[in-house]
Amino acid sequence: MNETGEKAAESEPFGWGIIGSGEIAQRFASDLALVPNAVIAANHSRTLAKAENFAQTYGSRRVYAELDSFMADSAIDAVYIATPNSLHLAQALKAVRSGKAILAESPLAPSHTEASVIQREAARVNVFAMEALWTLFLPAVIAAKTRVDAGEIGTIRKITAEFAHKREYDPKSRYFSRSLSGGASLDLGLCCVALAMHFLGQPQKVSGVWHAAPNGVDMSSDITLHYDGAEALLSCGFDRDGANHFIIEGSKGALRLNGPFPNASKLTSYHGFAQRPPFGPVPGAAGVLGAILDRLPVPGRRIEDYPFEGSGLQFGAMAVMETIKAGKKSSPVIPLANSINALRAISMVLSQHATPRVIKL
Repeated sequence: MNETGEKAAESEPFGWGIIGSGEIAQRFASDLALVPNAVIAANHSRTLAKAENFAQTYGSRRVYAELDSFMADSAIDAVYIATPNSLHLAQALKAVRSGKAILAESPLAPSHTEASVIQREAARVNVFAMEALWTLFLPAVIAAKTRVDAGEIGTIRKITAEFAHKREYDPKSRYFSRSLSGGASLDLGLCCVALAMHFLGQPQKVSGVWHAAPNGVDMSSDITLHYDGAEALLSCGFDRDGANHFIIEGSKGALRLNGPFPNASKLTSYHGFAQRPPFGPVPGAAGVLGAILDRLPVPGRRIEDYPFEGSGLQFGAMAVMETIKAGKKSSPVIPLANSINALRAISMVLSQHATPRVIKL
């Protein structure tokens, strides 16, 4: 193809189809406005009224309340699945069998076994499929991965991550609903596990404990990924508001994705003196004092800003579009095998009996 043809191909609109009308679907639709050549070709909701309201707000070109008709829309190049976890498998299978590329909101499926079904079917029909782990595509995270791969902090010895947001227990909420595959581990912990594996790969062993909400869904969990010479200590929960940072400690230095790390816009590196308490990557003081210490000039500490517009979902969308246009059927950043491995680790922990929560009086 000549240069004119290549430019014409690059400028052709890429049609997204969105299933769902909730908060995450709204954030995705809003961030698509930041993506060159991306259009919302169609959107689907359980009722036509919801679909029409969504379309009026975000500029979708067509609306559907019937899923088969939505999948048959030839203007849709990729389907973004933004529905409750329990619906992902059925909707993903319907999409790939309709020849549509898919980007399924995290988790890809409620379990690694269901995720494996999606992987097999996407491979069988030769269709692109990816889990929407947006964090892996953020500029700050890409910068951290580049530094680790370049050996800037030496060999990774330890990763520490926390992702916790306080939510009052409500069995009708999707966060705690058993029928909708709720729970802290899938909603929050998966991001910790996936990002740790992004840096360290598949662990040799997985261990952990979890604590149950009154209806048996996991309220919180602590997961450890064991490697030769390294470990990842990961914690998540609806029982508290956490520091929500992601820390990588190596033999020659350390990196911290400042909280909340799933939307990280700052990356701090530590070498030499800066690794020592109270200035090190693990904050030596909390609250106002900790914030002051973080702002003080410290030899060996460098803070880099990676600001972005919107919620950051646009980076994953752009990666999907580029990968599909290149004719590839899998993301080099988060292939389905990686998504399955992360879900398997969570399943291994949750398959154990819940650990009673000790309450101090």
